[in-house]
Amino acid sequence: MKLLSGKASCNSHGQDSSYFLGWEEYENNPYDEIKNPKGIIQMGLAENQLCFDLLESWLEKNPDAASFKREGQSIFRELALFQDYHGLPAFKKAMVEFMSEIRGNRVTFDPNHLVLTAGATSANETLIFCLAEPGEAFLLPTPYYPGFDRDLKWRTGAEIVPIQCTSSNGFQITEAALEQAYQDAENRNLRVKGVLVTNPSNPLGTTMTWNELNLLVSFIEAKGIHLISDEIYSGTVFTSPGFVSLMEVLKERHFEKFSEVWKRVHVVYSLSKDLGLPGFRIGAIYSNDEMVVAAATKMSSFGLVSSQTQYLLSAMLSDKKFTKKYISENQKRLKQRHKLLVSGLHKAGISCLQGNAGLFSWVDMRHLLRSNDFESEMELWKKIVYDVKLNISPGSSCHCTEPGWFRVCFANMSEDTLELAMQRLNAFVAEMSSAAAHGRSNHQSVKNSRKKSLTKWVFRLSFDDRQPEER
Repeated sequence: MKLLSGKASCNSHGQDSSYFLGWEEYENNPYDEIKNPKGIIQMGLAENQLCFDLLESWLEKNPDAASFKREGQSIFRELALFQDYHGLPAFKKAMVEFMSEIRGNRVTFDPNHLVLTAGATSANETLIFCLAEPGEAFLLPTPYYPGFDRDLKWRTGAEIVPIQCTSSNGFQITEAALEQAYQDAENRNLRVKGVLVTNPSNPLGTTMTWNELNLLVSFIEAKGIHLISDEIYSGTVFTSPGFVSLMEVLKERHFEKFSEVWKRVHVVYSLSKDLGLPGFRIGAIYSNDEMVVAAATKMSSFGLVSSQTQYLLSAMLSDKKFTKKYISENQKRLKQRHKLLVSGLHKAGISCLQGNAGLFSWVDMRHLLRSNDFESEMELWKKIVYDVKLNISPGSSCHCTEPGWFRVCFANMSEDTLELAMQRLNAFVAEMSSAAAHGRSNHQSVKNSRKKSLTKWVFRLSFDDRQPEER
């Protein structure tokens, strides 16, 4: 008799992906400037550590919020007692206002349509539970965040069908790719319940175009399915073109509130990336469907945000002077850090997809592959992790259809550490180029040697052939 459930004993979590294996190698040998200067530098973790000084400065100036006081009086007991799963009204109001501010106040959000969750992971899984039965499918454009194989499938039993995007157009979604993915799902006897996109994209580090967003809305309208827009990187857009939320597209196209399309569009948000607080576990679902909001709210019991966290951040996000400064400074610092990465890659002869958002770049190392296949990509990845001591994420872990692309993070380390990482990579590429040149030189030497030997042989043969006539 089995003592464990199938869920506990199965291997569908995705933990064996190279994306997670790279993390394990880093944890076994983490770089430290003093204690372990030859360790692995973590470039596979999309964390935003560039503005901690702004957060810490706010906490110092607002000690009541951090010590759970209101107008100098302790509210510890109030926060320590049970809170229902609807969340603190003050925090939900501050949260939707912050979401609007990031979007230039071009759209507004109703706090009654917001469901709080323990991070975006919980938000995405909860939405899948609400929208799909086990065995039903969502279409996702490739490349996509490797964790979605866990978040969307593992416990829900849902399936992912890829929308195959390519570098020929910067990995943008096309109508043909959407229709092909839908057909692929039907060929597998899978009922398609929706499309899920990340905007800005993880791992591409780009924002979706108006054309793509309009295409998606028209597609889900025609098919009668849902559309989930994961917008957890919306505040990381550091250069043009700017960010366009899916809610702006609905507004622009004059979809009536509570119409069928209006109700089938859902947004996921979090403070993990924009505010750099993944450890606080603050995620949210925004839906125009009251039944989805009601069901998701009940499910949020399994992953609540603590009352203490909500109280602290409601005070921080309600400080409009602070949020305005933070959003601006965060974008400025991300732009500068991205520039440092791209410059370092360029010095190593490596290019990347032109990005304008996110905490990472989509880096093109196809020219470093031994051959154009995923086996060669894994060989290169292992060299970079074990020899160069940089943990980056291979494109195959993101389900990219083209070998040789890698996601490289730049906001989770100091500027000095990033420069060291680029020095290591530069030295590695130079060594590879030198070895390749040496190999070509040896090959040419062998060819020249063979050519000389052949010439001598032909000369001797010709001389021997002429000898009888010359005697």
